[in-house]
Amino acid sequence: MQLDGVSFSVAACAAWAPGLDSPQAWASWAETPWRISGSGEPKGTPMSPMLRRRAGFLGKMALDAAYRCAEGKNDIPVVFCSRHGEVRRAVELLMDLVQDAPLSPTAFGLAVHNASAGLFSIARGDQANHVAVAAGSSSVEHAVIEACSLLADGAPCVLLVSYDENPPPVFAPFEDCDEQPHAWAWLMVPASDDVIRLRWSIAISGATGKPALPPSLQVLRFQLRREPALERIAGNRRWHWTRDA
Repeated sequence: MQLDGVSFSVAACAAWAPGLDSPQAWASWAETPWRISGSGEPKGTPMSPMLRRRAGFLGKMALDAAYRCAEGKNDIPVVFCSRHGEVRRAVELLMDLVQDAPLSPTAFGLAVHNASAGLFSIARGDQANHVAVAAGSSSVEHAVIEACSLLADGAPCVLLVSYDENPPPVFAPFEDCDEQPHAWAWLMVPASDDVIRLRWSIAISGATGKPALPPSLQVLRFQLRREPALERIAGNRRWHWTRDA
């Protein structure tokens, strides 16, 4: 891994969102994105019913993408990435506190940012490293850097899972993008064929306007369409995505 950027290849990809549950559907969306909405759930994962019931809508999306992308591979490092995480559970707990209602220990344990990563690890009996990343509007980029660091340390592959949903209404005044429910996963391997590169630099001026897609979906569309380049500005950082076809 170089200090001025990282590179990798994607050996497998899986994604799920309401109304988008097949590679063909995602390919159509990538050509002409529409606003994703709804609350349907994935058909299911090999996870035990007891553990699956613990996962909320957000977690079930993430776990579905993770299971399908990592099919046949065990004990591999995993990086879970979500800008907002289980913020809905956290808000519900805070509302209970305001009303002096007793807090649910289960809800509290599943409101932490690595809840989905923990459920995935427990269900599969994995003992490999797992990390949960949240870095604002640059969450995906920082997760990719973390995954590439694991590859540089000798991991043959790393599972990256990116997932988010609409924040609760209480956060509406602070929204800087039109967040939409989705989850996707990449099985990342050292750069070989169809190399994706990520570099970064200081942004002299910040982004203007509200992007049509949230950051995670911008990056997924770049990958699905096999675009040659994507540039994103987040805060004072400029992210340069490129592909060597």
